[in-house]
Amino acid sequence: MTALLRSPARTDRERTTRAAWLIGLGLLLLVLPKLIYPVLALDILAWGLFAVAFDLLFGFSGLLSFGHAAFWGSSAYVTAYLLSHGQAVPVAMLGGTLTALALAVPIAYLSVRSAGIYFSMITLAFAQMLSFLALQWTDVTGGENGLQGIARPSLLGLDFSNSTTRYYFCLVVFALGFYVAYRTVRSPFGQAQQAVRDSEQRAQSVGYNPQRFKFTAFLISATLAGLAGSMYTFGHGVVSLEVVNWRTSGEVVMMTLLGGTTTLFGPVIGAGLVLLLRDILTTANLPVGIVTGLVFVLVVLFFRRGVVGTVQHWLRRK
Repeated sequence: MTALLRSPARTDRERTTRAAWLIGLGLLLLVLPKLIYPVLALDILAWGLFAVAFDLLFGFSGLLSFGHAAFWGSSAYVTAYLLSHGQAVPVAMLGGTLTALALAVPIAYLSVRSAGIYFSMITLAFAQMLSFLALQWTDVTGGENGLQGIARPSLLGLDFSNSTTRYYFCLVVFALGFYVAYRTVRSPFGQAQQAVRDSEQRAQSVGYNPQRFKFTAFLISATLAGLAGSMYTFGHGVVSLEVVNWRTSGEVVMMTLLGGTTTLFGPVIGAGLVLLLRDILTTANLPVGIVTGLVFVLVVLFFRRGVVGTVQHWLRRK
């Protein structure tokens, strides 16, 4: 209903603002490997898409998942396994993404029947089970040693041993994933999804099925998280238990809140800020956890909409 009541002038301004954010983000990502290390730039792409996937579920559906590392990590392991067995990079990444989607079906079916903290705890429980499986299934996952020295065969003349080449290949994959998220949010499904988030009873009264929308949003979010996990494996050439650890789920929550929920651009910016701050602190031999925690607290207190959300709110007021 809110969208129907907006004036044409306001709608045009919002479209202009979104176009400006898109162009700015695109230009920044194009030159990013020339500004920082290409491997760090690729990390920003992978974590940025992961945060966008999480925002689809949390920001636009109102569902706080503490178990998204399950989809990121399962895809990372499957991608590594397929690459180690000689599969082409696109095939391995597709296999990892589809694994995340398949894993999400039973988890979504059981978890969306709950709400609030119960939903969060169910997703966390499933993620912990997968983490235990990755630790014990040493023949496939390598256990505590992980999978190392993963081959990345060339594709159409592209030499993936070059970190810059890997970055621009992943930039194309990131653009595809971001486009899916953007179109999902701007589609009639996305509008109905937000209506369910705002009031399930009102959405149900006009004929929407809240459970169906939550289930579908969960699957899309998990699929994009899996695509991000496959990018991470491709970029680093190693996989460890860290990808399925509960801290990974916590980090993507922090990145999304830092950048700003319900913005799509915000989670990417948040991921970049967290990773850049971590890199600077590590280089300076400073306590990463303490400083990052203080920055997060300050953002929550003074920029409750996140960095991008606050900027957008300020521009609307102007």
